[in-house]
Amino acid sequence: MATLTTTDFHFPGQQSVYHGKVRDVYDINDDILVMVATDRISAFDVVLPEGIPYKGQVLNQIAAQFLDATADIVPNWKIATPDPMVTVGLKCEGFRVEMIIRGYLTGSAWREYKAGCRELCGVKLPDGMRENERFPEPIITPTTKADAGHDENISKEEIIAQGLVDAHDYEVMEQYTRALFHRGSEMAAEKGLILVDTKYEFGKRDGKVILIDEIHTPDSSRYFYADGYQERFEKGEPQRQLSKEFVRQWLIDHDFMGKAGQKVPEMTPEFVNSVSDRYIELYEQITGRKFEKAPEGNIADRIAKNVLDCLAQIGK
Repeated sequence: MATLTTTDFHFPGQQSVYHGKVRDVYDINDDILVMVATDRISAFDVVLPEGIPYKGQVLNQIAAQFLDATADIVPNWKIATPDPMVTVGLKCEGFRVEMIIRGYLTGSAWREYKAGCRELCGVKLPDGMRENERFPEPIITPTTKADAGHDENISKEEIIAQGLVDAHDYEVMEQYTRALFHRGSEMAAEKGLILVDTKYEFGKRDGKVILIDEIHTPDSSRYFYADGYQERFEKGEPQRQLSKEFVRQWLIDHDFMGKAGQKVPEMTPEFVNSVSDRYIELYEQITGRKFEKAPEGNIADRIAKNVLDCLAQIGK
């Protein structure tokens, strides 16, 4: 199956391009962004060597649906989705912070807790918690946003003291983060899922804080199946989940955590296709829609045509 792992577009008015871990972002006239969700996959802040078929489409279409479904509570950057793998939106001045919100003690937070940590990003954690236990209230654990290498945990106080975000804007980001997580949790519950944790990114345009990038996708979020959660938790069994955590766990099982000297294990075609199937499963579970695979053929040519048509329509 064809995958899109690199892009090299040249759109009218293009000022620059930023190649992220997963997304390639094209700046049009310093006003509009064309964000291409590629089929690259990253874990432990490392881009893995094989692309995942349809992953970019899954991420882009889930994010588009949730951006539309939350636009009444938080302003966002999206203008259009001209292609299954592309979102076109407003350029904002991005904050150098990611807002991570956690409803349950799991993943990296659990690994730190298990090692004895009782404070995460300035948030005190009670003794006696167990893996996958629900917090009394969701906690916000921000990280710095790194262009390369690992993002670092940081507290609200440090963010403001370092001037990464001023106090007023941070309060707005915090309010938006809680509102988005609440809405996302409600939507997940309707589909038999638990939104466990997720991250949001914000920027600023015309003096307003605006939600940017993706939301509630399997790259940025972790979901448990609600059915059986309590029973598995009480027995100390792993939760059935839809997220990228299974990729991280596979890497850990093969002695890779992104540390110096470690080698990415071979990603066989069978493993790659299983990851693709999991992404499609999450799409169908969280959206309630049958996944319709984009037409096969030259993906880059299709994207170029669709984006050019879109830019012409919005006058860019």
